[in-house]
Amino acid sequence: MTPLELLAPAKNLACGIAAIDHGADAVYIGPPHFGARAAVGNSLDDIRQLCAYAHPFGAKVYVTVNTILYDDELDEVRQLLADLDQVGVDAVLVQDMAVMKLCPPTLTLHASTQTDNRTAEKVKWLKDIGFSRAVLARELSIDEIAEVHRVVPDMPLEVFVHGALCVSYSGICYASQHCFHRSANRGECAQFCRMRFSLEDADGREIERERYLLSLKDMNQSDNLLALAEAGATSFKIEGRLKDVAYVKNVTAAYSERLNEIIRQHPDKYCRASLGHCSYSFKPDLKKTFNRGYTTYFAHGRQPDIASFDTPKAVGEFVGRVKEIRRDSFNVAGTASFANGDGLCFLNLDRQFEGLRANRVAGNRIYPFRMPQGLRPGMALYRNNDQEFERILSKSSSVRKIPVRFSLRAVDTGYELTASVDGYSCRVVFPSEHQLAQKSPHENIIRQLSKLGDTIYECVDIDIPADFGYFIPNSQLSDLRRQIVDALGEFSNTIGSSESRASSAVPRPPRYDYPYLYNISNDEARSFYGAKELTAFELKGGDGPLMQCRHCIRYSLGYCVRRGGKRPDWREPLSLVLGDGRRFRLEFDCANCQMNVYASCVLNEK
Repeated sequence: MTPLELLAPAKNLACGIAAIDHGADAVYIGPPHFGARAAVGNSLDDIRQLCAYAHPFGAKVYVTVNTILYDDELDEVRQLLADLDQVGVDAVLVQDMAVMKLCPPTLTLHASTQTDNRTAEKVKWLKDIGFSRAVLARELSIDEIAEVHRVVPDMPLEVFVHGALCVSYSGICYASQHCFHRSANRGECAQFCRMRFSLEDADGREIERERYLLSLKDMNQSDNLLALAEAGATSFKIEGRLKDVAYVKNVTAAYSERLNEIIRQHPDKYCRASLGHCSYSFKPDLKKTFNRGYTTYFAHGRQPDIASFDTPKAVGEFVGRVKEIRRDSFNVAGTASFANGDGLCFLNLDRQFEGLRANRVAGNRIYPFRMPQGLRPGMALYRNNDQEFERILSKSSSVRKIPVRFSLRAVDTGYELTASVDGYSCRVVFPSEHQLAQKSPHENIIRQLSKLGDTIYECVDIDIPADFGYFIPNSQLSDLRRQIVDALGEFSNTIGSSESRASSAVPRPPRYDYPYLYNISNDEARSFYGAKELTAFELKGGDGPLMQCRHCIRYSLGYCVRRGGKRPDWREPLSLVLGDGRRFRLEFDCANCQMNVYASCVLNEK
């Protein structure tokens, strides 16, 4: 059977534990430094604690060491990698190829999506140089994922299934560095793609005015998990290392339930990558979690409605339409129920989202703290903060237990207790004299061995031979139970243990048109690639694109002639213009169905 892994984000230790409790098979977390989210570093001790919590469930902990590195940081990174290996992490996610030389040979390496993994050629190269997994580009379709798997069948593939979308292929976005001297490759993305732009043609004619033309909706592949698994993906990644614990709980639980349903439908083909099942005190609902509206992105090919041009913020779930407006309140036509404190929003006549807070609720009548000026009857209303749902998630909301089956037998030296979990088994032998019972001991033995209390295990069956007639004191049964729980903990720590990384020669890497796209920022990486000099954009700049995007503004506006769109009446090149006047030329590379963003309107000569 193929194990399917649900991989959840951990902003911190609390989020990591919540992810495990709510059904994650693995979590990814940032170290103190050098993770691709500079704002959310975690101490080695917290990472150690997370490993200790996850491993008894057979769950894994991956650490993101996926920034590019400078020469004066390499010694610190070498020590960090050794420390991570010592605390028991299961793998590190990597962008900078210097890590290949810096890390201990026992440390498993995953190629972060920051290494721009969009072709089978690139994934095969990563496999050949020693990576144990590739995190594919978010932009790939299910068919393209299947083709990567066909070409490189022995390379485990990790795919994003939920959360925020970067408009540029990851690892080759330099807009934040160019505009704000904040490198996305150094974990300091300034979210250039969430800014407001006007769109002008070559004659300065304004086509769109101050809209969020690079801001994408959030990914939601919850209906595509089976298709992704059949295409060859084995790890399903939830984006969100900046998200809070409520987001982690809800989204992890929702996807865990979807994966469990797939396994129920295909029990001979798929299984979960870790142990245990979860009992929730809430009904997972992806509509209630932060989102900018949902899209399946390019899962089934190019789609017209993947962007959120009106706002880069969370819209939330549709809850009805505004019906009647009074001086201090309004009511809503719909079936949703509301609570004091709910956050609501609507799109006004200027195509701007306005937000409000429900100060008081009486049925479907909302009394805001302050009545919004732009609200009109008939407008769609959305809830982006559900107070009642958040209240439930703020408390303990899930219990994860590993079902265990016991088998008790009398042996020459005493008693043997075997515990079976998901096809694995372990046993302990308790030395004791055999003492015949005056009445059947079965009921008491079952009661005592089932008392697993606050452990992570729950007893679902105890097999005792019908002719077992020995009396075992409760104190001995308690000792036997404690020993088997300890043995279970030791063996579950070994489930799915990572293998040592194989070393191999470095084949020639896939070719880029611009040297800075290799992101070579230190001498170890330069030596790895056989390059003559450091080429990183952060060090030297570059005359190529700041972004390479599969999202196409021309297509989204309905002007892709190749795909049946209208013929535009503008003269290209088009430019994105920020409010401060800075301009960014767009190049539509139709041969590769790609939009490139350049730093100026000067035509690029190649």
